[in-house]
Amino acid sequence: MSDPSTHGHVAAAEFPELAPSGPNGAPRGDLDLLADVPLEVTVELGRVRMTVRELLALQQGSVVELDRVAGAPVDVLVNGSAVARGEVVVVDEELGVRLTEIISRNPMGGATQ
Repeated sequence: MSDPSTHGHVAAAEFPELAPSGPNGAPRGDLDLLADVPLEVTVELGRVRMTVRELLALQQGSVVELDRVAGAPVDVLVNGSAVARGEVVVVDEELGVRLTEIISRNPMGGATQ
């Protein structure tokens, strides 16, 4: 085996200048690249577990009881991840959600409130 230091010159590493970053360390302007990416936004009123037998017994007019009380905040999910909570409102005869709490993410990937 030969000594690698005798095989020629090694150039110093060169790196591009770093651009100023915006909130959360994301480079400014990069978010513009993502602005038109479609996301699925879901509002969850509540959940329930039921058996296949109970599911098959449902018919028009059946009532499914959820795990939340009336007036409790609803969850706002983006691509399945909770990002906010809010209250159901009526806007021009359609339902909407007024956000009352934004759920922030900590750097380790978990949600914080």
